[in-house]
Amino acid sequence: MKKNNVFRYLHFDYYSATPKYLQLAHCIIKAIGQGQIQLEETLPSINELSFEFEISRDTAEKGYKYLKNLGVLGSVPGKGYYVKSVDVRQELKIFLLFNKLSPHKKIIYDALVAALGDRASVDFYIYNNDFDFFKRLIQNAGSDYTHYVIIPHFMEGGENAHEVINALPKEKLILLDKLVPGVAGEYGAVYENFEKDIYGALEQALPQLEKYHTLKIIVPAYTYHPDEIVKGFSRFCTQYAFNSRVVHKITQEPIKDGEAYINLMEDDLVFLIEKIMATRLKVGKNVGVISYNETPLKKIILNGITTISTDFQMMGEKTAELILQNSTQHIEIPFYLTMRASL
Repeated sequence: MKKNNVFRYLHFDYYSATPKYLQLAHCIIKAIGQGQIQLEETLPSINELSFEFEISRDTAEKGYKYLKNLGVLGSVPGKGYYVKSVDVRQELKIFLLFNKLSPHKKIIYDALVAALGDRASVDFYIYNNDFDFFKRLIQNAGSDYTHYVIIPHFMEGGENAHEVINALPKEKLILLDKLVPGVAGEYGAVYENFEKDIYGALEQALPQLEKYHTLKIIVPAYTYHPDEIVKGFSRFCTQYAFNSRVVHKITQEPIKDGEAYINLMEDDLVFLIEKIMATRLKVGKNVGVISYNETPLKKIILNGITTISTDFQMMGEKTAELILQNSTQHIEIPFYLTMRASL
């Protein structure tokens, strides 16, 4: 049996975090746009796709249904799917590189993809804060993307990140979440000012913090969090005469009356709460808690945990704006303080 011609234009990148059904759909759209797949051409069956690429039937069917909803494909019962329209508008192709996929990064991703709609295909990769993997993914990305959107956070090796990023065409580059010193040229950015943001958030919380004599920030010794966070924390404590301490292991830190804690990692928040509950100290009276990044559960835990957080929804939407406008603007996303009973 002759193999369907369409197979030659389909491929899956197993390093990519983009769902396979979207990879399938994007390959078909690209091939149609380049005239490689013609109007009314019959596509491989779902069973053929599943066998050829070792993907589930559900994945193959979901990819076809996605294209059918866009009006690109049609289907005939018993005969399968065919190209219904060659009017495809996906002129944008995005290389999206995240350091990890946390609940907050997912908000950015969802907001970005929703704002771009069906005008863009997004190849999504995650490098798990590993600089060598980051470097390899960028070097292997190729040159056919219209935009490269990158979150640059590393456990180690990040001092050379600018060299890798500078190899990309600047008119196509958007740095997300953090600026990288040494990146030259005109490029887009949607970022946080970590030192200024934590200083400003703590300043807003000053009336509540004044009941404590010591502020402690929990920062794992091995972390991807920017040094600017600790700089902003230390500057605030100096300015307003608080005793201060950077805690690397909350599991080994005694909890004392008159202290307030700022945590960056969700795991550390769990340990902190457990240690407080093992004492007779009352949260919001004897000991204070501030947590980075707003989540629904923090509205409930300990009658409400005070948070400082950026607007991740806005970050994704503003990134989409830069892409759609082909802009090299730099947009700073502000932090906000949500005051609750824990302080």
